[in-house]
Amino acid sequence: MGTYQGRWSAISGYLEDDVPLQQAHREIREETGLSEDQLKLAATGQPLEIPAPELDRIWVVHPFLFDIHDPQHIRLDWENLESNWVTPGDITNYPTVPRLLETLRACLETEQS
Repeated sequence: MGTYQGRWSAISGYLEDDVPLQQAHREIREETGLSEDQLKLAATGQPLEIPAPELDRIWVVHPFLFDIHDPQHIRLDWENLESNWVTPGDITNYPTVPRLLETLRACLETEQS
């Protein structure tokens, strides 16, 4: 997209829905082709404010972590060039959007059983 091209990120989008979880499901469906019944909510992190002074804005990120029943059904849309499964510790080996690891940690700290 227009910001952070060439950087690794999680599925994301602008909050167009009043309910962040519903927006997350919409973004996942649009960017991966996965429907809500192919996912299981694993964790919800507290919203994070992520400053982007280079863009003169502050992103408010609503972190969600999902388990995917069958990753073979993922079909990336035009917004993504490729995908990769990594461990949290491996995220630092990739050029990512700002504070991606912190966003993941917000979910891992609250992971549901």
